[in-house]
Amino acid sequence: MAADHTSAPVLEALADYHRQGRLSFSPPGHKQARGADPQVRALLGDAAFLGDVLASGGLDDRLTRGRVLERAEELMADAVHADHTFFSTCGSSLSVKAAMLSVAGPHEKLLIGRDAHKSVVSGLILSGIEPVWVEPRWDPERHLAHPPSAEMFEKAFEIHPDAKGALVTSPTPYGACADLRAIADVCHRRSRPLVVDEAWGAHLPFHPDLPSWAMDAGADICVTSIHKMGSGLEQGSVFHVRGDLVPAELLKMRADLLGTTSPSVLLYAGLDGWRRQMALRGEELMGGALELAAEVRAAVDQIDGMHVNDREDFCGPGRADDFDPLPGVIDVSGLGISGFQAADWLHENRAVDMHLTDHRRIGAQITHGDDRATTGELLAALKDLARAASGMRPAPPMEVPQPAELRLAQALLPRDAFFGPAEHVPLKAAAGRVAAEMVTPYPPGNPAVLPGERLTEPVLRYLSSGREAGMNLPDPTDPDFKTIRVVRREAE
Repeated sequence: MAADHTSAPVLEALADYHRQGRLSFSPPGHKQARGADPQVRALLGDAAFLGDVLASGGLDDRLTRGRVLERAEELMADAVHADHTFFSTCGSSLSVKAAMLSVAGPHEKLLIGRDAHKSVVSGLILSGIEPVWVEPRWDPERHLAHPPSAEMFEKAFEIHPDAKGALVTSPTPYGACADLRAIADVCHRRSRPLVVDEAWGAHLPFHPDLPSWAMDAGADICVTSIHKMGSGLEQGSVFHVRGDLVPAELLKMRADLLGTTSPSVLLYAGLDGWRRQMALRGEELMGGALELAAEVRAAVDQIDGMHVNDREDFCGPGRADDFDPLPGVIDVSGLGISGFQAADWLHENRAVDMHLTDHRRIGAQITHGDDRATTGELLAALKDLARAASGMRPAPPMEVPQPAELRLAQALLPRDAFFGPAEHVPLKAAAGRVAAEMVTPYPPGNPAVLPGERLTEPVLRYLSSGREAGMNLPDPTDPDFKTIRVVRREAE
């Protein structure tokens, strides 16, 4: 029987809860906003509190016999061609860890693209999995990493035939995509699962002009952030599974190990409503977003000193396999300023916030939530930025290494380095030492240094000069980044 995508089980159950006038003597303690601080109620509105009920013993009965969540997950799976889907209210940072733990365990190998998000590295630290890093495809001209190719995963499996599976990030926050079908074929010839961190690709299944997405490309597990390119609430994430290489019940068990026992019904409702919206109107909405993005991209390219990175910039031999135009990555180096300066100026002077910043780019993400009013304000702000740029101080110098210099040797497992005996040393004395902490430029959140990697002068200069130029480094234990946490010599 065809799935009824006009239904939204979580939203319907929440409406029933209010219609019945249920009286709760259980958490949450605000008791449907009545106990909340008046100033909080005034700012947030009571709707946030009214949607905040227990998932079981509230939204559903004590034994969840209404199968509210399960029915919502089944509809999500149907919408995106998965066999099973699980909702998470802890963000894709948790979902990707659950996926990793369902494929490999302590001291087992997992092939991972080195352009992975910090949540993947956190998963390595918690699990004790041994990473086999697969090199991204570096664009030395633009100083940008694109997802590894299928050939790179093939070579990694040949060297490490005992690897339990592979993990690739696609699309990247810049919109660069891997050939997921080819990578899945590499894995499946060996009966190994492919995990795709598709946090930035929630919208991909809903329009034929967007890149192929993980489930349609044959991946075994896909992790998606609904709040990034979809219209769910922050921390709303789903993970999907297909095939029999990773049993759904195993994935659920791993997720239960990490997840909260107090999930947010508000986030469930956002996930459920987004699925219904996309299943019923996704192609229309995403088609509108693509048209709008094309207009914005063309207009920005007419602004002197700005260039919107396009398919021709990102795709081709040695670069990405496909391209999502919605992130709207704008190179501002022609203005003589950095992406950090550009984002700060827009934030402070035009109340416009970018989703991505690096030493030469900003990202103007376009979604189905935009219209010509919002993009008109964006374009006006960007034109103002171009006029103001000549009055800014020159972009602070950053020492960006060549691709070969960015790669650090893995001396210890991430978990062993992170939890082992460590000390702080001055940055100028850290070259040659083994890092005991992550250092992650954020956004986009891809670590430049991992626990267990041996530090080098070029990478340390890159991070130090980057911080001075405005790069955000939230990880180091020394917030001034004058010292770095390293493994004690006797433990190396």
